[in-house]
Amino acid sequence: MKTVYEQELKDLAAQVKDVSVTVGMDSRCHIDLSGLVEEVKAQYDVIAARSLEEAEAYSRSQLEERVARSAEFGSSLQSSRSEIADLNVRIQKLRSQSLSIKSHCLKLEENIKTTEEQGELTFQDAKAKLAQLEAALQQAKQDMARQLREYQELMNTKLALDIEIATYRKLVEGEESRMDLPSATVVSAVQSRSRIGEPPPPGTSGGEGSGIGDHDPKGII
Repeated sequence: MKTVYEQELKDLAAQVKDVSVTVGMDSRCHIDLSGLVEEVKAQYDVIAARSLEEAEAYSRSQLEERVARSAEFGSSLQSSRSEIADLNVRIQKLRSQSLSIKSHCLKLEENIKTTEEQGELTFQDAKAKLAQLEAALQQAKQDMARQLREYQELMNTKLALDIEIATYRKLVEGEESRMDLPSATVVSAVQSRSRIGEPPPPGTSGGEGSGIGDHDPKGII
């Protein structure tokens, strides 16, 4: 208010300074200078009082406007503070979520690494088992081939033995069939000689020589 008042006074002084007054004087009349000074002073006082009132009104309006603006700014500041508080809460939540996600990512990375290591070990184990199975299969193939060769040899031997047995059987059967006829003749001859009291011919029961013993099937076999 003081600054405004001083500015008003300077403006009035400048206006008064620029005003030129022409006063005609009569030497015959007496001029009451003190009355003029008082009148001018009264005018200046009125002007100053008016200016003071105007300055006070202007200052009051400015103050009210600034108070209103200050209230506006205060409410805006309060709103901004509440928004900042909300944003801080959100930031804290986001930070906690970020830390949780980071820890979860670390756990997932560790799990992935462990799974990869286990997978690699399992792959190596499976590879070793596959190699063992291939070796066992190869060995089984070799054993099967050897057993097939042995089986073939056994079958060939069995076939040869079957052929030989069949041949010997045929020989024995032929020898037996050949021996049956002379034996019947000798028996009948012995019987007939026994009846007439003749001794049995050599080669019969108790005899030696080229008899039935010479044609024993076991000796032939």
